[in-house]
Amino acid sequence: MQSSMTVQFDPTSLVLLNLILALMMFGVSMTLKPADFRRVLTIPRAPVAGLFAQFFLLPMATCMFTWFFRIDPDLALGMILVASCPGGSFSNIMTWLGRGNVAVSVSMSAVSSLAATVMTPFNFALYGWLNPHTRAYLQEITLEPGNILLLVLLVLALPLVLGMITGGRFPKLAMRSEKPLRVLSLLIFMVFVAIAFLNNMELFLARFHSFFWLVVGHNLLALGLGYAMARLMKLSVPDQRAVTMEVGIQNSGLGLVILFTFFPDAGGMMLITAFWGVWHLVSGLTLSQIWARRPLPNPIEQYS
Repeated sequence: MQSSMTVQFDPTSLVLLNLILALMMFGVSMTLKPADFRRVLTIPRAPVAGLFAQFFLLPMATCMFTWFFRIDPDLALGMILVASCPGGSFSNIMTWLGRGNVAVSVSMSAVSSLAATVMTPFNFALYGWLNPHTRAYLQEITLEPGNILLLVLLVLALPLVLGMITGGRFPKLAMRSEKPLRVLSLLIFMVFVAIAFLNNMELFLARFHSFFWLVVGHNLLALGLGYAMARLMKLSVPDQRAVTMEVGIQNSGLGLVILFTFFPDAGGMMLITAFWGVWHLVSGLTLSQIWARRPLPNPIEQYS
């Protein structure tokens, strides 16, 4: 069932939103180095475990969850879209706060941002089609994966490459800009969320009881899958924390830009994605503070 609520944006506003997300990605990428990508090849176990949970386990589990519980199609597709997005840049900060392995977190963020250019539209289209309850709705909103692929390339991959080039040529600028750009990114993201809620206030109030628990449960599923995969691979405790955060903190900003650009009528999807962006910050910060108060085990005990 498609919501009657519509988010209205003129073409100039949509272009501006895309440019803002690209700027956010550019700023985050200025501190990335080729070594962050090589680390996945030289020490692959932790990043590969996290990326597998991120792009395969989470979208598949989300599809099965929404199918089994017959979640409303618009809400279910919102969950599938979030599950198809790469890890969010705030996962690096939360990993650091939780005394996790920041190097693993950064390398996963770098690779997942590039992989998302293909995997985000692919997973969204695949699992939206596999769930019989969302298949008709997916066709109704006229999904065009090629257009989503182009958008993700422009707002993630291109700014990432340009940011790395700029940071490599001007390292002092990159170091000075990192903290202000991260703060700016958070503020801009919250503006995205506020716009989504303000334009869907009636729907927000009417359906809060349904999407609130869906987002909370979905986020717990994402965190749980990341942690379970890390434990299964017998990773160290700092690596477990990094993988858990990377899978549990999604790039909801990308999801909102996709919705604003291609599916402005999908009010239910908008609410899921926007509230995810708020809730994963709450859950991530809470978890990081719990971890920060727990002493790390010594190397002999850390795999137990």
